[in-house]
Amino acid sequence: MSASKKSQKKLQSKLKTLECHFTWDLDPGRPKFLSLKEKLEDIGTEEGNRWLGHIYNLQGFIQYKLGFNEDAKSLFSRAAEAFHELRHADEGPWLLVNYRNLAWLHHHLGDEAESQAYLSKIDALKKNHPSPSQGELHPEVYAEKAWTLMKFNARKKQQAADDFEKAIRMQPDMVEWNTSNIIGLVSAAKHSPTGVEDDLLEKMRAAKEHDPENLYLAAVYLLQLAKKGEKIENEARELGGQILRHPVSSYSGIKPLLRVYTNFMSVDEAIDLAEKALEKHPDERYLKRCVALCFKWKILFFRKSRPRSGMIERAISLHRDVISLYPNSSFVKKIDLANVYAQSSGSKAKAEQIYQKLLSSNLEPADKQVLYNQFARHLHFHKQDTNGSIQFHKRAAAIPQKSFFRNDSIKTLKKIKDTTTWNRRSKDIEEFLAKLPE
Repeated sequence: MSASKKSQKKLQSKLKTLECHFTWDLDPGRPKFLSLKEKLEDIGTEEGNRWLGHIYNLQGFIQYKLGFNEDAKSLFSRAAEAFHELRHADEGPWLLVNYRNLAWLHHHLGDEAESQAYLSKIDALKKNHPSPSQGELHPEVYAEKAWTLMKFNARKKQQAADDFEKAIRMQPDMVEWNTSNIIGLVSAAKHSPTGVEDDLLEKMRAAKEHDPENLYLAAVYLLQLAKKGEKIENEARELGGQILRHPVSSYSGIKPLLRVYTNFMSVDEAIDLAEKALEKHPDERYLKRCVALCFKWKILFFRKSRPRSGMIERAISLHRDVISLYPNSSFVKKIDLANVYAQSSGSKAKAEQIYQKLLSSNLEPADKQVLYNQFARHLHFHKQDTNGSIQFHKRAAAIPQKSFFRNDSIKTLKKIKDTTTWNRRSKDIEEFLAKLPE
């Protein structure tokens, strides 16, 4: 083996040991990367965002995976600049992941000398800033890894929580790490009607005291209190005013607060708050998404209170705008549009067209599960097709991936079985449920 090949092999071996985006098994496929790219853009890059460096790092990795190497390099550079500004220092362990990403990127670009230069910088950082706990990663690396894993799927959230705990144990003074860990833990129970366990609620309360400026945490905390039956109307309205005065971001707290308004106060009040925010920032796509969601909730879930004149048309227009503004993450938004169309006497055929197009598309199992569950409900409520609805609930339940939608389909099938007079249909459902994997 020539000296150059030996050197290259040694470099590759070294790179594989580095803890960074390139070695964290982050490869869910191109559609997921495109969707995640849009979600990261909605977080916002306002000054003072404590996760700004991490956002740019993940965006850079996504650009690399999408084939845009120069954009990746630029975003990795912006990540380093963001860390410098936030930490008020030119160097520190917070750059470990960033330098490792750059070492990998330059290796893939064929610039082995530059890759080796970053490896030398990494060695210097590790020497000057060793991990407080021998044999473990630096807490800065654990925290960035945890934050990154949270942005992918539910299967990675437990690992994210474990990594956050390790980081916090070694460096407990980092408020944003604790806040993000709490938010991640709460998100795992977002579909629970009774909210989180009491010990997690107490952790939320403590986190809120230590991070009083975090309006997203404040909104999520109010939502959990409301689920416990506490009166939160005054605090919610006060928080709404605060959120309107802050920069637009998917972490501004407006979306969880709208859920508080809708579920425990008034859906019309939720619509008014979302419309006020959009009026202040008419070009913000995230706020259009929030207004569209409020209209969907009003039309689909509050049928006893008749929609105001023109509301369905406004909801349809907003959903169509949102789909065009989120071309790479519009799957659920298309289902929402179909469900709104189904409420309009003149647009029911359009709902069917959307569903049939989605049913014929190539989807990941998790998305198929969502689609089958929602189409089953559409068949039941809008087409009175009980047999068809049962078949699609079965298809959703048969996908062995834990989710709210699978649970909903199983629950619906059990209800049909228990309320149907004993006959072939009831027996068929019972036999199907008995064979389902846990």
